[in-house]
Amino acid sequence: MIRISSTFDSGAIEVVSATTDRDVERVDLRMRRDSHQDFTQWFHCRLQGVRGRTCAIRFVNAGDCTYPGGWTDYACVASYDREDWFRLPTRYVDGILSVDFVAERDSVYLAYFEPYSWERHLTFLGRVAASPRVRVTGLGLTKEGRDIDCIDLSDPHGGAQPKRQVWVIARQHSGETMAEWFVEGLVERLVDASDPLSRAALALADFHIVPNMNPDGSVRGNLRTNASGANLNREWVAPSPQSSPEVYVVRQRMEQTGVDFFLDVHGDEALPYVFVAGSEMLPNFSERQRGEQAAFVAAFKEASPDFQDRYGYAPGKYTTDALKLASKWVGHRFGCLSLTLELPFKDNADAPDARVGWNGARSKRLGEAALHPMLRHLRRDDAPARAA
Repeated sequence: MIRISSTFDSGAIEVVSATTDRDVERVDLRMRRDSHQDFTQWFHCRLQGVRGRTCAIRFVNAGDCTYPGGWTDYACVASYDREDWFRLPTRYVDGILSVDFVAERDSVYLAYFEPYSWERHLTFLGRVAASPRVRVTGLGLTKEGRDIDCIDLSDPHGGAQPKRQVWVIARQHSGETMAEWFVEGLVERLVDASDPLSRAALALADFHIVPNMNPDGSVRGNLRTNASGANLNREWVAPSPQSSPEVYVVRQRMEQTGVDFFLDVHGDEALPYVFVAGSEMLPNFSERQRGEQAAFVAAFKEASPDFQDRYGYAPGKYTTDALKLASKWVGHRFGCLSLTLELPFKDNADAPDARVGWNGARSKRLGEAALHPMLRHLRRDDAPARAA
């Protein structure tokens, strides 16, 4: 008999019904809302007892989710071993998302996107901390007592000359796991002492990278919010140590180091492209920032064919309350190039992969490639870092 569970890291689903019709397992599921808010889109569950069975899965509330446009041309992610994740044929009709397949093994995992577990997060930190370039700093604790980790990277043989300060944060929205995969690729390249780009970048700048801004929401299986129900990317004007400690402690550290370049990594549910969003809507957005942004975009396009600038957000999308968003607040506060990077949940329409779509490995490769435009930005002149 089929069993459906989600009591594991980032698991989230509600079972409506499960019936057996001859050789077909018919399962109706509901995507669960975030633990304290009405955001609904993330799912991650396990089907057990299905080897050789036809599984007819329906997500009956897909049309009522936060981003129903995200289901058009979407394909569900699945894995038998939680290592190899692939896409399944998926239909979205009349508000219902349907997935039909024949299971090859006893259990199969289904998810909105390839997960990035808290255990992998901790293992990754332990591995990169072996590098003399790395210090892993605990900036504070979440509401549920998890560490808010920051990877500080610097040249261990560097002198005392002023360095620029590069900040990268990921996964403010916990369900956007592609953001932490991106960070893994970036950090792995930065710790590679044989890589000439990493040596050149660390000669010019110190890097501060927060791989997971929302540990509690990640473990809970939330799409966007933390354990207090806060959407962290709307907390940057006045973060609270009680309800949004993640943003509060990161902002404190930024004030100590200063910021000369900032990248906030996200995932977009609807657009099948990789793109950046800038801060053009801010009244103090300067011509220097505009030129730096154009140069960064051009360099990123050179570094990775997965990146493009034809499709993205309209410049005025976040005009109202813009400073509540991380990249807008940082760009306003520090006068630096400050960008939001969006990766797709679906696939890259410019380079589609029918088996995996956009996935963790492609996100990692993009993280590696991102060092090229970062270095180009750091080399824009020989002036020391701006004061905080």
